[in-house]
Amino acid sequence: MAAAALVFEGVSKAFNAVGQTSKALQSVDISIQAGKVTGLIGPDGAGKTTLMRLAVGLLLPDAGTIHALGIDVVEKPLEVQSSVGYMPQRFGLYEDLSVQENLDLYADLQGVARSERSARYQELMHMTGLAPFTGRLASRLSGGMKQKLGLACTLVRPPRLLLLDEPTVGVDPVSRRELWSIVYRQVRQQGMSVLLSTAYLDEAERCDEVILMHAGRPLGQGRPASFSAPMRGRTFHVSAQGLGKRSLQSRLSLVPGIIDAIIEGEQVRIVTATTGLPDLSAIATGTGILHTQPAEPLFEDAFIARLKHEPGAGYEPLTAEQLPAVPVAAADDIVIEVHALQRRFGDFYAVKGVSFNVRQGEVFGLLGANGAGKSTTFRMLCGLLPVSAGEVQVAGLDLRRAAASARARLGYMAQRFSLYADLTVLQNLRFFSSAYGLDRAHSKQRIAWALEAFELENYANASSRDLPLGFKQRLAMAAALLHEPDILFLDEPTSGVDPLARREFWQRINALAESGVTVLVTTHFMDEANYCDRLVIMAEGEVLAEGTPADMKARFRSDSHPDPTMEDAFIGLIEAHEAGREAVA
Repeated sequence: MAAAALVFEGVSKAFNAVGQTSKALQSVDISIQAGKVTGLIGPDGAGKTTLMRLAVGLLLPDAGTIHALGIDVVEKPLEVQSSVGYMPQRFGLYEDLSVQENLDLYADLQGVARSERSARYQELMHMTGLAPFTGRLASRLSGGMKQKLGLACTLVRPPRLLLLDEPTVGVDPVSRRELWSIVYRQVRQQGMSVLLSTAYLDEAERCDEVILMHAGRPLGQGRPASFSAPMRGRTFHVSAQGLGKRSLQSRLSLVPGIIDAIIEGEQVRIVTATTGLPDLSAIATGTGILHTQPAEPLFEDAFIARLKHEPGAGYEPLTAEQLPAVPVAAADDIVIEVHALQRRFGDFYAVKGVSFNVRQGEVFGLLGANGAGKSTTFRMLCGLLPVSAGEVQVAGLDLRRAAASARARLGYMAQRFSLYADLTVLQNLRFFSSAYGLDRAHSKQRIAWALEAFELENYANASSRDLPLGFKQRLAMAAALLHEPDILFLDEPTSGVDPLARREFWQRINALAESGVTVLVTTHFMDEANYCDRLVIMAEGEVLAEGTPADMKARFRSDSHPDPTMEDAFIGLIEAHEAGREAVA
């Protein structure tokens, strides 16, 4: 037990809510190696957060024993909490305090001697890049900077065991890479043991070991390669001449023997139920030449394949009845025009000189680092924020003169879903139906559609606060579609949502786009950028690049790197921008 940093033996934990018992953990037996980074992976409701709270004594188990750093957590929770660092999902920051004041507060709480603080602060600020911002209020930091400050506060006194609950949710790829660099530096320099949960399955590949969980039970533990290696011969790339990637994905997802189909670049990546390709003759009919080639298996492939067989977790393609039907307009119609768009807050330019056009039926992406101006641009395009300068036309209407008329044509899904937590699912739908001006008969019809299409009937009378994250996302999207908008704005709609829920979400979005709805989306998941027809990448309120995902990746293709990813392109553009700024300075 002393050799392991964290040991769970027969641990169970249940919660009672609304008269029902929910089993968060069921007879869990796991052991976390010392001096390693272990990833805790699983869909929403798998029990990851409960496990971490139990590990630091914030909750007591119903059964079983827990030892952290050789200490019995149940008997000596305060001793454990003084030796273990824990960073919850929502940072644990005090937003009315400055960066420096947050550091001082955590140093006080962790009993760091004043003589040791200056050197530790200097190291942490250099490590996180926050040295120029020590006087700034935490509330005024970008999402990525808040995450790095939260980690710095947790590390004011270096713990022997560090628990991080989804530390990279809502963080751009550059900040994600920096956070991982900080974590591994602590492992190397301090000999720290790290348990980290994440919704990004590519991050599982960076861990020394992973624990895959579902419904409160561990399904497996080992090196990431031990999960992906058995998938060899079951993963392929497929492309078809004369058939768009969204249509191809939709058709492939319905082929017997294919358990997963996602867009990856200009191709569709499929995972098969058994080794080898199933019969694709039905797909090839009428599409011209069908190209298939083996793909290197990933941890994500193993994740989907494993959970496919678990009760209640399998992802099934949605039926046509569950998808919205919208009249198709001319595909080449420009429905959003943005020219020299600006937004000022006092002397600060959040958006400066942004220009682009979006066509009918496109999925158009706005990408950028935290604080790049994406959400500000979104809010101006929705008429929720006044335009300081420039021209914006949405659905043929000038937003500076007819914002209310334009908003009637739009659907908007905000980062935090904009749901009313104290209202039930049904009450939320009724509220949004009324806000959109639907008459009683139409409202009744659309709410019935929303409950059925988004599989919310069993939750109709549940408080939206108590919904699993994936179902909150469904409800938010259903509310945004009640009035059958022509244009749908999605501001980081999948942040923190597990891969199964993200697949379902994008199937709905692809169906909307195929039916003629125009979709604007911001996202920090670079694999989701592949779903976009075109996109722009922003930094510091300006557009760095515009084009298709293939255009973006082509910029960074070389003999040494023949197949760059969207993340490679994103990081390359941001780094080039920062290098140019430093050269001017």
